[in-house]
Amino acid sequence: MTADTAVVIPAKDEADRIGATVKAALGLPGVDLVVVVDDGSGDQTGRVARAAGARVVRHSRNRGKAAAMESGAEAVRLLDEEVPRHLLFLDADLGETALAAAPLIEPVRRGEADLATAVFATRVKLGGLGMVVKLSREGVRRATGWEPKQPLNGQRCITREAFEAARPLAHGWGVETAMLIDLMRRGFRVVEVEVDMTHRATGTDWHAQLHRAGQLRDVARALVARLSR
Repeated sequence: MTADTAVVIPAKDEADRIGATVKAALGLPGVDLVVVVDDGSGDQTGRVARAAGARVVRHSRNRGKAAAMESGAEAVRLLDEEVPRHLLFLDADLGETALAAAPLIEPVRRGEADLATAVFATRVKLGGLGMVVKLSREGVRRATGWEPKQPLNGQRCITREAFEAARPLAHGWGVETAMLIDLMRRGFRVVEVEVDMTHRATGTDWHAQLHRAGQLRDVARALVARLSR
């Protein structure tokens, strides 16, 4: 198969899983490039990713998910030739299940969708009550009339044209919600695809609660900015 897709993996302190994720991503049909954006990690994330076969972009400090996605996409652009690659964004903690991302690429490759986002077939038990997911889902519905099943899922394949149309990306954890709204409002085609992938479940300790609070803040900001216009 002709190589037409690059994988971008934002990562922070994922040295224990990033190697397996990179190796699985490199096994995806049509993928010839994996870029890991080491977003200010304090461990060996970058070194492990490079050893597994990834190109690594390093942020000296943590800049957040949206900034990592932008940096990774820019690195791919610099390596593209005449025809730009599709971009497949994956979470760093997928491990070997990253190989199951192949169905996400297909509708984009066939020209049937501009953005394909994942719906995990196996639901991971959430540490919280799903408040952020509900907020995002309702916000997308109000803005576009379409209600996604898993609007915050970070596994998504997108054409270069659609990615550029979605820029500038919303800050931090609001990026997925904002991308859905912005692209659908511009007439791009969005589909959800069920995949058999899993990643680390969100816990209930104070660190997980802070993480969830940050997600809620960023999603709310993205929605306020879009529902007010």
